[in-house]
Amino acid sequence: MANDREVLREIWDGKLPICFHLAQEEIMEIQQPDPFYVMVPRLSYFPLVIDKMKRHFLRFISQENSDSEMWLDFNGQPLKWHYPIGFLYDLYCGNDPQLPWTLTVHFTKFPEDILLHCPNKDVVEAHYMSTVKEADVLKHRGQVMSTMQKKDHNQLWLGLQNDKFDQFWAINRRLMESHGDNDGFKHIPLRIYTDDGVYNQRLVCPKNTDNSRKTLQQMISELYPEKSNVNLRTHGVIIPPETPLQWLSEHLSYPDNFLHLCLC
Repeated sequence: MANDREVLREIWDGKLPICFHLAQEEIMEIQQPDPFYVMVPRLSYFPLVIDKMKRHFLRFISQENSDSEMWLDFNGQPLKWHYPIGFLYDLYCGNDPQLPWTLTVHFTKFPEDILLHCPNKDVVEAHYMSTVKEADVLKHRGQVMSTMQKKDHNQLWLGLQNDKFDQFWAINRRLMESHGDNDGFKHIPLRIYTDDGVYNQRLVCPKNTDNSRKTLQQMISELYPEKSNVNLRTHGVIIPPETPLQWLSEHLSYPDNFLHLCLC
């Protein structure tokens, strides 16, 4: 079980300052709208934290676009709402950090070929719960989520949506525990992303053939035998290569229970 509560709390409390600008071509008023600044949880998703920002910009756009689906971009790159916010920042700004993170807000020309539609927060919840179930299959063969009741699923989601650490971890700790004969997870739920946002997902065991704990460097050597000096970033830091995968999964996974790692 992940018992280092201070690490879990530090990860949960991570925030990013963001500056939202309305796309210039969508401004219909003479008066230019002020940028909208806000601190957002790194572990959350954009559709959960942009309600106030959206209201701030609505009065400056055409009325006919007020019910259109809003989307965001960074330097012309549409941001996928179903990725955690902190991960998106690491992906696009990890090698060149900038704060506040300046993003552009759009109400027109939705990039259908890049982004999934997200008409409401129920879609975010459905995607999130689907990913948690996938992680549970990898770690525990699906044995934990299948034993949870609907109220447990609701508590898990509401804890994340409302940024309630204790409420969330009261349920999520069951998904983070090792089950069976203390042999760790069956596989480590992880996705490794290149700078274009494409990820590589493979079955990775937390132990070596001799039953020793597999380190990050050992996994890198297995996945990228032809490359040297491969580094991986998550939560804004380059992970030390000697870190055990089991520890990483228990302490640095996002709330969907996946390790989201950026190749750098």
